[in-house]
Amino acid sequence: MGFIHYRCGMAKETATYIHGHEASVVNTHARRTAENSAAYLLPELKSTDRILDIGCGPGTITADLAAIANEGHVTGVDYAPGILDQAAEVAAERGLTNVEFERADVHSLRFEDDAFDVVHAHQVLQHVGDPVQALREMRRVTRPGGVVAVRDGDYAGFLWHPASEGLTAWLELYERAARALGGEPDAGRRLKSWALRAGFDEKDIEATSATWTFTTPEDRAWWGGHWAERALHSTFAKEALKGGHATQAELEAIAEAWRAWTDDPEATLIIPHVQLLCRT
Repeated sequence: MGFIHYRCGMAKETATYIHGHEASVVNTHARRTAENSAAYLLPELKSTDRILDIGCGPGTITADLAAIANEGHVTGVDYAPGILDQAAEVAAERGLTNVEFERADVHSLRFEDDAFDVVHAHQVLQHVGDPVQALREMRRVTRPGGVVAVRDGDYAGFLWHPASEGLTAWLELYERAARALGGEPDAGRRLKSWALRAGFDEKDIEATSATWTFTTPEDRAWWGGHWAERALHSTFAKEALKGGHATQAELEAIAEAWRAWTDDPEATLIIPHVQLLCRT
């Protein structure tokens, strides 16, 4: 997902995307595919679907959805213009002609009621100022009989081995900083609650869970390496310092903890996600 910096009401800023757009962030998002990040949605899709992909970021999932809905149309939206340019390049490289990208605020979408068969958001609601209003908008633009699909991780549910004071400090820091910026890092466990408050009937909500597991040398180097970089050179690091949530020395210790985890052949990290299919 790209930079989701949403506003609610009359230009009142309510949440800032904590990860930013540094290469260490965008490169990890570009590894996401429909198969590894939206598998729960794939059985619902038809070739003729009109799909809205919210928080599309660098567009890799969006492009996968467009390839599936090859007789339909996919619109990818995000708040950051630069990331949309990258998403458009991904679609062009794949020769896709049924996809477009534009800037949008999920709290107030420009689309008409019932405009889409499927509305999808991957790792978005944890970063917005009002996730219930976001879901209301997603529901509004989905036609009767369509589906709203949302998936978010849950930071408090992260599991790793071996035990690490540095990674524990990282998690505590991340949760403090994310909430200070208006987000909710433990979004996964809250998705159903938010959907009910947005007007979905409980009988129309299907909730499941999935995990990402990082344990191979390649996966450890990828995940641990990008977080070692983010701990020192990213919007996360800047906001942690600016908000008084951490010192430079603490950030350096966190980066070193991620490097140590990466180098340990016994290391494992498991990230839980909750995913909803909400019928309209």
